[in-house]
Amino acid sequence: MRIAVSGSIATDHLMTFPGRFADQFVADQLHTVSLSFLVDQLDVRRGGVGANIAFGMGQLGTRPVLVGAAGSDFDDYRAWLERNGVDTDSVRISETLHTARFVCTTDADHNQIGSFYTGAMSEARLIELKTVADRIGGLDLVLIGADDPEAMLRHTEECRSRSIPFAADFSQQIARMDGDEIRILLDGATYLFSNEYEKGLIETKTGWNDAEILSRVGHRVTTLGARGVRIERAGQEPIEVGCPDEERKADPTGVGDAFRAGFLSGLAWGVSLERAAQVGCMLATLVIETVGTQEYQLRRAHFMERFTKAYGDDAAREVRAHLA
Repeated sequence: MRIAVSGSIATDHLMTFPGRFADQFVADQLHTVSLSFLVDQLDVRRGGVGANIAFGMGQLGTRPVLVGAAGSDFDDYRAWLERNGVDTDSVRISETLHTARFVCTTDADHNQIGSFYTGAMSEARLIELKTVADRIGGLDLVLIGADDPEAMLRHTEECRSRSIPFAADFSQQIARMDGDEIRILLDGATYLFSNEYEKGLIETKTGWNDAEILSRVGHRVTTLGARGVRIERAGQEPIEVGCPDEERKADPTGVGDAFRAGFLSGLAWGVSLERAAQVGCMLATLVIETVGTQEYQLRRAHFMERFTKAYGDDAAREVRAHLA
């Protein structure tokens, strides 16, 4: 099954300020703030929802095609993704802009001041999915993740016009989208991904209730945090899958991306929706135990040991055949 993952490609520059931001602000001078914080720690991490999902699928051996836009500074990131099983030949490289970047400083009270530079991500709207499909011999599914909003709309319309199944996954972009845009992006989707909060926001913004949305998508996949995931289809009983036990909780960033990577890999293998959701929950658990969205290692024996413990021998037998 040939799956393309469209979405943002970015790097995160995370800094730590040992003091408190609040101590640096002067109440009657907030209209002329001019501050510089001397930080004592810098972490540069690879990110972007498209790249995160593709990385997870690569770890599971399903060789996804990453579709997005990056800058001329993408060479090292590209090499990393290729080493980890991601096809990056459909990434557009901007001639003038840097790869998108999130720069954030966190103080001793865990308050944060951050900025997001869109950069080359704005050129994702120039990518044609037909070119991607022609290069690899067709597409069976396109995940349309958070990206340049114009790119998300273009890719959705192209999937419809070319009868390519697609998965709608707004995530971070849902806050800036209005009801009309969300209705366009989800109508006809084979899969609609969201977390519980986003589920309510989708219904509020579109004016469609749960039943109306289910009538417009093939499957509604809602992540429930520590409670796992629920998969709904019109006229059928929902499928609910719990999460494996965590060994520790290090950082929740990227957990949703990891679930999608595991779920899509299950679809690529041809296993049931329940099995695909179980793989997604297992991969998400590995990510929450690791600081960074692409810093985890998928060791097959360890993965299967924990998967078996969580979901039983029969489930493990099906999944092991694809991981071997």
